[in-house]
Amino acid sequence: MLEGLKLKVDKLKLPLIAIIGPTAVGKTELSLQLAERFNGEIISSDSRLFYRGMNIGTAKPSAEEMARVPHHLIDVAAPDEVWSLVKFQREAERIISDISARGKLPFLVGGTGQYFQAVTEGWSPPVVKPDSGLRNVLEKLEEERGKEWLHAKLALLDSVAAEKIDYRNVRRVIRALEVILTMGKKFSNQRKKRGESIYNLLTIGLNRPRPELYERVDLRIEKMFEAGLLDEVQNLLDAGYAPDLPSMSALGYKECVAVLNGEMSLDEAKMLMKRVTRKFVRKQANWFKDDDRRIKWFDAREANIFIQVEKEISSWLG
Repeated sequence: MLEGLKLKVDKLKLPLIAIIGPTAVGKTELSLQLAERFNGEIISSDSRLFYRGMNIGTAKPSAEEMARVPHHLIDVAAPDEVWSLVKFQREAERIISDISARGKLPFLVGGTGQYFQAVTEGWSPPVVKPDSGLRNVLEKLEEERGKEWLHAKLALLDSVAAEKIDYRNVRRVIRALEVILTMGKKFSNQRKKRGESIYNLLTIGLNRPRPELYERVDLRIEKMFEAGLLDEVQNLLDAGYAPDLPSMSALGYKECVAVLNGEMSLDEAKMLMKRVTRKFVRKQANWFKDDDRRIKWFDAREANIFIQVEKEISSWLG
C-alpha cells in the first residue's frame, strides 16, 4: 500500500509513474513486475488497445497478464467507436484519481506519445467545433488522392504536426487540417498546457539499440501471423466492421485486409508491416527523446533491469 510511504516530492500532488518507450522494447512485462511489486494498477496509454476484438495485431496484454495486475482503458470500445484524445485524457485522469484514492500506485504505460503527454502535461486541446463541410471536402480529397497526398499537405502547413501524426491515421490528419484551416494557426502551436502538472510524475523510459528493436519488431510480426492475425481481421470484417474505420488503421490491419481480398501476398504484407512499423518506431522517438531530462532512461537489455528500475522507484517514493 502507499500508506506510510513518504514521498520525496510534493505531497499535495498525486503520484504517477509512467513507463514509456518504443514498440517492442519490453514495456509490458516490466510494468507488470513493477505494478506487482508496488501494489499498482496499470492505465494503458496505447490508443490501439481501446478496441475489443483487436488483440493480436495490437500486441494487447494477454488475459493471463491482465489477471496479474488490474488494467484500465483496454477493451473499452467497439472498433466502430471513436475515442478522442480529450475523452482518453478525461478517463485517464479520473482513473488515476480513483487508483490513488484506494491507496494504490497508478502506472501509465504505453507508446502513444500524444496520449502520454496529454495526461502528464495537462494539455488543453484546441476547442474547434467540427466543420462538417470542410471535413467532407478533406475526406473526399483523401479518397481521390490518397493518404500520403493529404499528409503531404499537412506537412506543408505544419511540419511539426505532420512529423508526429502518422499518415495512416487519416482521422487525426484531417482533424489537424481542420483546426489549421479554421483557425489560421499551426495545429502544433495550439495545444495549451493547463499550467503545472497535477501529478508527482516519475517517467521511466526503456530503450534498445535500433537494430535490435527492428529485429524484435520483425519477430513480433511473424508471431502475430502464427497466432492467427489473419483470422482476427477476418472476424472483424465478418462482424460488419468496415476496413476504413479509424481503428482499422492500426499497424497491420490494412495489410491483412489486402491479403484477405487477394490484393497482396502474405509475404508482401509481412514486409510492408515490418517497414511501416520500423517507421513508426522512428516517429515514436520524436515524442520520447533521449536527451529529455524529465525521463529516466534504462537499457532494456540489462539482465537486472527490474532491480534497477525498482531502486529508482523506491528512491523516488522515499
